[in-house]
Amino acid sequence: MSRKPPPVASVATQGEGARMIAPAASRNVGVLCDLLEQVAPHRGRALELASGTGQHVSAFAERLPGLHWQPTEVDTQRRASIDAYCEGLDNVAPAQALNATRPGWAAEWAGQDLVVLINLLHLISGAEAATLIAEAATALNPGGRLVIYGPFMRAGELTSEGDERFHAALTAKDPEIGYKDDFDTMDLMQGAGLEMAEVIEMPANNLALVAEKPRV
Repeated sequence: MSRKPPPVASVATQGEGARMIAPAASRNVGVLCDLLEQVAPHRGRALELASGTGQHVSAFAERLPGLHWQPTEVDTQRRASIDAYCEGLDNVAPAQALNATRPGWAAEWAGQDLVVLINLLHLISGAEAATLIAEAATALNPGGRLVIYGPFMRAGELTSEGDERFHAALTAKDPEIGYKDDFDTMDLMQGAGLEMAEVIEMPANNLALVAEKPRV
C-alpha cells in the first residue's frame, strides 16, 4: 500500500524482540483461522497481502500446514515482525515487500492457490481497491480463491454506530478512503473474472467475501 494509513487504523505496539502486537489481530486471529480452515484450499501456495505484524500469517500457517505461505508487507519494521512471528515455521517464506495497490504486481506473484487480504480495503481508495482485486485475481491459479475480510457498507449503508464513527474518522483523515460497499466489491471480484463462492457474516459486523477463479 503506497498511502500511509491514518493513525486510527494502524495501531501496533512493540512486543518482544522484533515482534509487534496489533490488538485487532489479537482479537480476530482465531475466527480468521476458523474461516480459512472452512473456505481455503488446504494445499498449494498462499499469498497474504498487507500482512501487518505477522500475527495472522503465523497462525494461518500452523492451522493450514499444507499451504506454503508468502507474507508481504510494505513496511520494513512490520516485515521484521512477520519474520519473528514465523521463525521456525517451515511453510512460511520470509516476508517480502509488495505494494498490493501497484498495477502489474501479479506478473511477479503468479501461481497462487489462495490470496488473503485482511482489513485493508477500508484503508485504500476505490481505485486502489479495484487494482488490488484485479491483480489478485490474475495471480490466482484456476480453482484458486481470493478471501477478503473486513468491515463493509451493506448495500451502501453503514449498519452500526461503531462503523459510522470509524468510517467518519477515516474519511476525515483522507477523503479517498473509508468503507467500501459489499456489492460494489463483489462486482469488482466478478469483473476480474472470479466467481463468488461465499459471503460470510463475521464477528464485530465484519464480512468475509470469498471468490474462486474458474477452472476453465
